[in-house]
Amino acid sequence: MTQSVLCAVDISNGDLDSPVLKKAAALADMDGAQLDVVTVLPDYGESWVSGFFEADHHEKALEQAQAELTELCVATLGAERNASVRHVVATGTAYQEILKTAESAGSDLIVIGAHKPDLKDYLLGPNAARVVRHANVSVYVVR
Repeated sequence: MTQSVLCAVDISNGDLDSPVLKKAAALADMDGAQLDVVTVLPDYGESWVSGFFEADHHEKALEQAQAELTELCVATLGAERNASVRHVVATGTAYQEILKTAESAGSDLIVIGAHKPDLKDYLLGPNAARVVRHANVSVYVVR
């Protein structure tokens, strides 16, 4: 029995990850599990890159990402279902942060999209492939 489902979405894709979120919600609902939704921002604070951004850029990006993640969840799942969703905005390398979030949330299942929609091949995207390869729990890949 699944206790917690973690759904990884990329808010920069707009609503293209809606099918991933819907599938994660359906899987969570089947077992009465907690649904957590995570999106990952790149870390602009590392190395020489941080010098090109304002000092409070990261905080503003976090606030905007939180708002966009909540918007995506409400638009996809509805306000009532969204009320019980835990929204997580992480910063760093996507696959590493997804795995860290899954571990810290106690997730039994990770749901992730296969790849960015602009890739025309039949391979998993690099983040999905790494999550599948390194996860300690089951991973459901939505194509």
